[in-house]
Amino acid sequence: MTKALIIDDNLDTCKLLTSFLSRKNFETEHAINGYDGLKKVVSFRPEIVLCDFRLPDRDGLEMIREIKKIDPTVSIIIITGYADVQLAVKAIKIGAFEYVTKPIFPEEILMNINQALKTKALKNEQITSTVSTGENKTQSHKTTPVKPLSIVKGNSQQSKQLFKLIDLVSPTDMTVMVLGESGTGKEVTAQEIHRRSKRKDKPFVAVDCGALPKEIAGSELFGHKKGAFTGALKDKKGYFELANGGTLFLDEIGNLSYENQIKLLRVLQERKVRKLGDEKDIDVDVRIIIATNEALRENVIQGKFREDLFYRLNEFKIELEPLRNRTKDISDFIDYFISKANVELEKNIQGVSAEVLKTFQAYHWPGNIRELGNIIKRAVLLCQEDKIKEHHIPQEVLNPKLFLQVSDVHSGSSGSIELTDLKSIVEEAERKAIGEALKRTSFNKTKCAELLGVDRKTLYNKIKAYSLE
Repeated sequence: MTKALIIDDNLDTCKLLTSFLSRKNFETEHAINGYDGLKKVVSFRPEIVLCDFRLPDRDGLEMIREIKKIDPTVSIIIITGYADVQLAVKAIKIGAFEYVTKPIFPEEILMNINQALKTKALKNEQITSTVSTGENKTQSHKTTPVKPLSIVKGNSQQSKQLFKLIDLVSPTDMTVMVLGESGTGKEVTAQEIHRRSKRKDKPFVAVDCGALPKEIAGSELFGHKKGAFTGALKDKKGYFELANGGTLFLDEIGNLSYENQIKLLRVLQERKVRKLGDEKDIDVDVRIIIATNEALRENVIQGKFREDLFYRLNEFKIELEPLRNRTKDISDFIDYFISKANVELEKNIQGVSAEVLKTFQAYHWPGNIRELGNIIKRAVLLCQEDKIKEHHIPQEVLNPKLFLQVSDVHSGSSGSIELTDLKSIVEEAERKAIGEALKRTSFNKTKCAELLGVDRKTLYNKIKAYSLE
């Protein structure tokens, strides 16, 4: 029987989900704060954790980090309000499996739980077949079978330019730097480059550098010999060995420690790795693709990222536009996500109404393509008609003016915005949120960007545009 833990300070929500999942043959426990929730992760050992993003004593990001320290294999689904969508996307980057927005639909929760369990089972199969020695105790990498049509080819000029760049660089062995906001499809782009390359029949290994525990990152990347350190009971292959002959995708590259940046530079220069505790080098033939939503150049200026490594990695750059700048592609993404959801949910939804399409094209999409995919999936689940209509779409998307209050998730202050058009609403909300975040971080732009969940380049542009300097 699968164990599920619900952590939510709303007791009614706990009772609702506990009752529903118990009827679906889950063994359940619940907690109403983060402290008790973490205790139950230790004692109950759940396979699934459903965690509210806003708890009385901790936020969702803290909970994910603490839960993963206790059990890296547990699947975490974050329950969040609409205003937390950008942070929910960040939560996925640090280890959450998925997020769902309120109000809660139990069937949607069950769908995500089942998908998490299937994904975990697939990962276990891949690890068993791929890693013959040593144990992998983190969720920081996956060996992905790259499927055809893994990326949507839209009709916008940005999409056409993206595919030109992919076609140009894929046949080469050049290192590619993929830049973009969270949810814009950086890993999917990396997969497409691999799929079109001469390495397409070899492994594609994706590593989230942000999820690598600093104390064992070197072992995970480069491997270790038995006895290299306490707990090294067997020889272990690192990700470079696992990706040999294929492509290694390093996401959130800016999170690598300075020491591991030096080691990575050596691998790029010499095409050799040395396991921890070993005295000899191993030849590796790996194509590197990196991704970040940070401004690495600023990290270089601040001394946080090696300049020589930056130029090594920056052989070919691809910048992904946010979805709000690609409105012509939205209908193509809708078709793709509906087709995908139809298969997963055994539905036969034919599309969206003209009103829904118009709403989507006007919406700001803070969570980018991932947010669109989640909204479509939920709508397909709810829809009992041929087409998705407005009553299947969250009110926050249909009527953003009603929900756009500057109750910024970071500041705790609120004030309604009385404006007429959506663009002005968004700009005013951004201006006030950035101003408040700058005050709370004593005008430290690096911390401000991290607090708001955007890259520094975007923040600098916004500060200049809104005259907040």
